Amino acid sequence: MPRALLLVLDSVGCGHAPDAEDYGDLGANTLGHIVESVPEIQLPVLRSLGLDHALALSAAASPSGHELGVGVMTERSAGKDTTTGHWELAGVVLEKPFRTFTSFPNELVEAIERDAGVRFIGNIPSSGTTILELLGQEHMQSGRPILYTSADSVLQIAAHEDVVPLEQLYRMCKVARFHCDRWDIGRVIARPFVTGSALGEFVRTPNRHDFSLVPPPTVLNALSDAEIPVTGVGKIYDIFAGSGINESFPTQSNADGMRTIDSLWASRTSGLIFANLVDFDMLFGHRRDASGYAHALEVFDCWLGKFLSSIRPDDLVIITADHGNDPTWSGTDHTRERVPVFIPGGIGHTAEIGVRDSFADVAATLTAYFGVTPWACGKSLI
Repeated sequence: MPRALLLVLDSVGCGHAPDAEDYGDLGANTLGHIVESVPEIQLPVLRSLGLDHALALSAAASPSGHELGVGVMTERSAGKDTTTGHWELAGVVLEKPFRTFTSFPNELVEAIERDAGVRFIGNIPSSGTTILELLGQEHMQSGRPILYTSADSVLQIAAHEDVVPLEQLYRMCKVARFHCDRWDIGRVIARPFVTGSALGEFVRTPNRHDFSLVPPPTVLNALSDAEIPVTGVGKIYDIFAGSGINESFPTQSNADGMRTIDSLWASRTSGLIFANLVDFDMLFGHRRDASGYAHALEVFDCWLGKFLSSIRPDDLVIITADHGNDPTWSGTDHTRERVPVFIPGGIGHTAEIGVRDSFADVAATLTAYFGVTPWACGKSLI
């Protein structure tokens, strides 16, 4: 039976997209700038799969030779967020971006407060760590959850786990999700935190939970409807609001995600495993930590070298990303970038991929591989 792994390295872009100037990201290059700023970085496996070739393709340079099983993809959808990128990988191209806010309208906030029985503090744009420095103490004293946003289409609610129990925070976010649908907000995110070791320090916990819009039908639905099992690893279930996912394994870190992939890959003989490794984006991209990002890539590279030996000749493995988050760039937002795509071993590793004009080529590849009705958009990579 066919067996496939689609692995998304969250935010690991490889050079600004053709329309990056429209997003203020002309010149951004997550992988390229990490390699430049951390010259001691060691990525032997990714380089052997064609990392340098992908960087050259993205830069519209003339790479030497025609390496197989590696290329780059350009996002067609409007936006540069997690939901948009993942949905396009699954075959949904968005013509208009999700809405973003610097503060949420009173009408929306009051509706959530009324139905959830709470009153918020905040309602400002901020990074996840900065908002705790600004409002963590006030939250502890008042018990009122912190409402904030970022440059993405997200409404985030933060609360200390000892002040607002997790289930209460999740229920609050479900209420927010209901009201956010008509405002075209991509995700509502529960952001629990605890007290750190230093005086006055607050630390976010791994108990984050995302509540996304339900997407239009995706390739995941097509596979599930054809009785091909789809297993989500990491935040995949959340990104697709469970639609088309038969089984889910949430993870708390890249390391946890890689262990889960190993376990599932060893035990599953068929179906799709769709995984996301989030630490690149969450811990290092948004925090503009190039050295931390580089180390996370090295750890992944080491794991990948061992994983490659488990790929059967008839397996399909696709490794790619959903957007960029250049740690050398200004601000703390995602960056509009092309993404690399690697097909190591198994089916498709001898294909010449080149530069692709849509992430939806991944969806077309999956339908071709599993032998279901061809996807309406995208062209197969294999």
